[in-house]
Amino acid sequence: MPGLLRRGEQPGQGVAGFFAGVGAGGVGLAAAITWLSGPWAAGVGAAVTAVYGLTAELFRPRRRSREETDLLRDVRGRIPRARQVTRPEAAGVRAAEGATAPPYVPRDAEREVVLQLQQAGFVLLVGESAAGKSRLGYEVARSRFGQYRFVAPRTRAAVPQAVACARSCRRAVVWLDDLENYLGRDGITATMLRSLFEGGQGHRVVLGTMRVEEYRRFEAREESRLTGSDRDAWRTQREVLQEAHVIRLPRRWSEPECRRAAAHAGDARIAAALHTCDRFGIAETIAAGPELMAAWQNAWAPGTNPRAAALVTAAVDCRRAGLRSAVAGDLLQLLHEPYLAERGGSDLRPEPLNTAFQWACTPALATSGLLLHDGDGRYQAFDYLINTPRLDPVPDHLWNALLAAVGPEDAYDLGLVAHQQARLQRAITALTQAHEGFVAEAEFPLALALGDGGRPRQAASRLRRIAERPGTDPLFTLAARHQAAFFTGESGAAQQAVHLFGHVVASARTLLDEAHPDVLDARHQLAYFTGESGNTHAAAHQFRMLLNDRVRYHPDDHQQVIATKRSCIWFATRPGTLAESEHAMHALLDEATALIGADALHTLAIRSSLATFASRAGRHDEALERFAALIGDRIRLLEPEHPHVLRSRLDWVHALAGAGRTAQARTEVVSTLRTAEGVLEADHRHLRHARTLLEQLS
Repeated sequence: MPGLLRRGEQPGQGVAGFFAGVGAGGVGLAAAITWLSGPWAAGVGAAVTAVYGLTAELFRPRRRSREETDLLRDVRGRIPRARQVTRPEAAGVRAAEGATAPPYVPRDAEREVVLQLQQAGFVLLVGESAAGKSRLGYEVARSRFGQYRFVAPRTRAAVPQAVACARSCRRAVVWLDDLENYLGRDGITATMLRSLFEGGQGHRVVLGTMRVEEYRRFEAREESRLTGSDRDAWRTQREVLQEAHVIRLPRRWSEPECRRAAAHAGDARIAAALHTCDRFGIAETIAAGPELMAAWQNAWAPGTNPRAAALVTAAVDCRRAGLRSAVAGDLLQLLHEPYLAERGGSDLRPEPLNTAFQWACTPALATSGLLLHDGDGRYQAFDYLINTPRLDPVPDHLWNALLAAVGPEDAYDLGLVAHQQARLQRAITALTQAHEGFVAEAEFPLALALGDGGRPRQAASRLRRIAERPGTDPLFTLAARHQAAFFTGESGAAQQAVHLFGHVVASARTLLDEAHPDVLDARHQLAYFTGESGNTHAAAHQFRMLLNDRVRYHPDDHQQVIATKRSCIWFATRPGTLAESEHAMHALLDEATALIGADALHTLAIRSSLATFASRAGRHDEALERFAALIGDRIRLLEPEHPHVLRSRLDWVHALAGAGRTAQARTEVVSTLRTAEGVLEADHRHLRHARTLLEQLS
């Protein structure tokens, strides 16, 4: 199991990261992790925890039924030849239940796909949802590699079996439709891919597809959003993509493709798609994406299909909350009611439930409905809808009801996604349910969620027990020690954290290379808590040395380079150098906004520093304005009860008091204290700070 490292910059730059294992070929333990981009925690105040960005695959429990670990087989249980896979649906091509797929229209990219499969061996088709990726890959496999065995794993857990099967065949096509589903624990690795092409006997090819939204998560710019071994996990998965020859499939079809499609205008679906080919791709229209999207929105109109719209919205939010499996119909019935009530309830004149399900499952253009029915009373939202822009956050009523209905493994998924989304109280609740349901993998992320959610002493205690457990992998033990040290410091014991991180740095240097990001991260924490313990001169010196090494070893890691620059400025600031520090911090804010984005963790942390500098300089109105804007952004990205938000509110109280607005400051600190007492552990440093402020303002 991989180990988690607390990463980041303080004030306000902690982020969890992962150790990557060391060994032959550079393939480490972090290969088991799947990264999911999402809103990152925003750093605040003097020393804060942070949210780690992991998906529900992070420590995915093993579920090893025959169906999950098996491969696509024919009626006699054998691996079919590609030409024998006569229904495109078996390869992931969408079509309505009982309907045949439309005629295949050759794509411009087909010749390149064939050529690169023959030369490179691994081709990855990248494009938007419903661009026609799966159909193109399926048709190439059948027409050009028809005699090859068609090895298609049903789940990620079946990938090792698929690779072994393909290696045992003289000729094989390994089919990885939606490649992102096969990355992570038990999934495909670069080493596995290379093994398929070694030996010189036979011929094997790998053909995969990937939505562009997933592929973009592995672009170089996205790497700056990650930290430590979380980044190493990302790099390990990117190695898989780097083995591929990537062919991009545009959503909009070219004129030659449209002309070829016109030859099949006798098919009503293709004929309809040709009428809109100036706006949408033909495959997209055949897959009914735009039509279904519009139907979903229009169904809310009174007297039409508002109940169906509510059912679809609930199913979409189940996916967004982290549920990977289909939803039972009776549960979906329960989940949709609040959505319907919020939009008007009976005033919408909703249709009967059976009618709503029937309408939502009715295919558009004989391809797919808004809901996909598995034939066993379970439903899942059409994936085209999951990427709808500007969707509201998943509401509490859906999340709470869903958690109450699912088992421990699904609760684990929900908890990890909630933590990644900085919904810490949700994460604690779900991961506790998973842990109490004997999902062993929930123990570590639960400790992190507790610490990030305002219970650092409890988190440190749990992590120490993990670190002291006999027989634990050394890297995992080191990661637990790192996290325990971090939360020890977060609890207010900065000097003890300095002692602990001294040992962590020494151990990390023994196990990992000096240039390894996790060694640098441990040094980062050592420097930070050195400053927090009162030795700011030593901290500033350590951060300058660290900055030199970050720039030397990882110059493109903008996230951590910026974080370290900020610490250099912060701990070097003296009363006589405040103006100089402000100037440097303003320049760093511009750099951070350009390189890592306005909502990035470290960008918001820089804004916090600038607000504090303004307050120290006596520019109280400016400080109040900066803190108010910062609080609004943190609430938008996190949740009102998040410890980062609470600390920002206390900083705002300071600024109010400095501006002479004592009554307002007293009201605000009372309100903040009331909220904090509901989520933070007793004697948390924010609680102590709030109570001290209240005494001073009374």
